[in-house]
Amino acid sequence: MSSGAPTFGDARLRCYAPAVTSPAPALAADVVSKVWPDGTRAFSDVSLAVSPGETVALVGESGSGKTTLLRTFNRLVEPSSGTVRVEGRPTAALDPIALRRRLGYVPQDGGLLPHWRVARNVELVPRLLGWERERRRQRAREMLELVGLEPDVHGDRYPAELSGGQRQRVAFARALAADPPIVLLDEPFGALDALTRLELHRQFQDLQARLGKTMLLVTHDLAEAFRLAGRIGVMRHGRLLQLGPPDELVAHPADPYVRELLELRHG
Repeated sequence: MSSGAPTFGDARLRCYAPAVTSPAPALAADVVSKVWPDGTRAFSDVSLAVSPGETVALVGESGSGKTTLLRTFNRLVEPSSGTVRVEGRPTAALDPIALRRRLGYVPQDGGLLPHWRVARNVELVPRLLGWERERRRQRAREMLELVGLEPDVHGDRYPAELSGGQRQRVAFARALAADPPIVLLDEPFGALDALTRLELHRQFQDLQARLGKTMLLVTHDLAEAFRLAGRIGVMRHGRLLQLGPPDELVAHPADPYVRELLELRHG
């Protein structure tokens, strides 16, 4: 990385630029529902759209359907009805493996392969895409530098040799390695201690400001959503109760549950 270049934790980048409204959403769900084979309904008639470069957070209690909804976008979950689109194309018409390789994905536990060293974990998607070895190695170094990890120090370590915060940084590096336009994040900070979580929040903001990716973030933490997202969707019992900017939720809560969440946040 060149001298003076902004890094993952550079305070100069600590800002959030609201996305410009686009007629072609990067992610879209149109009246989408999911019912499991045993008849359990995960969510019902959910519609939302995420603009290119925007970060949207889905919040709600456990079982509200937010993670299941997130996973419809990379076809880890198939909806029972409705249409899910990625960059304007219905996901049902896309090969699921190719789709997943095109999207960045950070699961709650990071999802690193424990028997692979850090650098090889970061190279995973470029390897699957057939990148040449030297290109993969260089990209892994760039991504580790981007997330504030020294490649020569951390690249040859195994995930178990890293702290929780470092493992999540590696998970971000892996999700970004093939330069996906869209990143899906399933509670990526939930298992971290409070201080580490706050530090990674700042670094997440830096990363978004620098790269401008479209991001859909699932979290149970409303304060986290307020800090990281330009718009917030509140889910409960499989319904999307409200979707809007944080200020709009505060000024005009559309449901008693939304109002209750906001009161708990300020209480």
